[in-house]
Amino acid sequence: MAGNLSFIGEQMTQLMYIFPGQGSQYKGIGKDLYESCESARNIYHQASELLGYDLAELSFSDQKEQISLTRYTQPVLFTHQIACLKVFNELTDNQYTPGLLAGHSLGEYTALVAAGSISFEDGLELVNKRGELMGNFGSGSMLALPFNQVESAALAEDFGCQVATINLQQQTVIGGTESNIDQLQEHILTLHPKKRTVKLDTEGAFHTDLMKGAADEFKTMLDRTHFGSLNAPVLSNYSADIHQQDGSSTANLLYQQLYKPVNWLGCMQTSLIYQIDTIIEFGGGIGKGVKPEEKRPNLEAMTKRNFRSFGHQINYYSSINTSTLTATANSLLNL
Repeated sequence: MAGNLSFIGEQMTQLMYIFPGQGSQYKGIGKDLYESCESARNIYHQASELLGYDLAELSFSDQKEQISLTRYTQPVLFTHQIACLKVFNELTDNQYTPGLLAGHSLGEYTALVAAGSISFEDGLELVNKRGELMGNFGSGSMLALPFNQVESAALAEDFGCQVATINLQQQTVIGGTESNIDQLQEHILTLHPKKRTVKLDTEGAFHTDLMKGAADEFKTMLDRTHFGSLNAPVLSNYSADIHQQDGSSTANLLYQQLYKPVNWLGCMQTSLIYQIDTIIEFGGGIGKGVKPEEKRPNLEAMTKRNFRSFGHQINYYSSINTSTLTATANSLLNL
């Protein structure tokens, strides 16, 4: 059997850790962890020292309303995900080892840290520069369509746009210039009046050719980063396959990921090879509630829909705040 086996109770399981991307940030993220866990406080202090600004203040208070600017969003989410993972490992006495890891866009960097390929410090340096470049080069916008990849690609091409993210069998995100996206959205409204499209709140058309300049500049930093051996397989958003175990393919995969589509659907299909039956999502949070405990996991609905479409049943746990971390740890330990 591929991957690493973990034991939950007396039952062997194939365990996957996943980490969300942009869109799962919110004011107050991580405050509960910081106040209750010394290890989380240490991670935030370390991140602030490395970044040269108070990441805790930005995450918890966001007085300057910067948390949704890409250059800040990415360090905020990355640090929160690592803090959640750290606390989970403490709560479970490091009993669990994932057989597979995956992250959606930004989350792929957290997955690589969790797999031991890069340090927290190197990962933070990378996502900080990545966020800065994506914000600086950002132009255009993104539109979520309720169509499959082939249908969406055909529609996008007619309006000079590109597929940016393949989330579900019937959900694809398109990126392009503002005017082209607006024309595409109007066209779909006319052609399919009952179909709902959603314009995403981003600083640009990420994962398209409009990010090629950012990717080319980022490549210099990727090429000088040492990506070591992975102690667990990590899925690549770009290839929908795993990174080479020795880390030799990682710099190129991350370069491609910045301006090529995120194939999340493909990643989930690949995970079937590893016979995954249990997933834990770390970090981030979405929903109308203000407090961390009122948030729900970003990737859960999408991931469950994917596995249902594969005819594959999974157990899903979240570790995104103190309440879910405690509940997940207790649930696993008591099985």
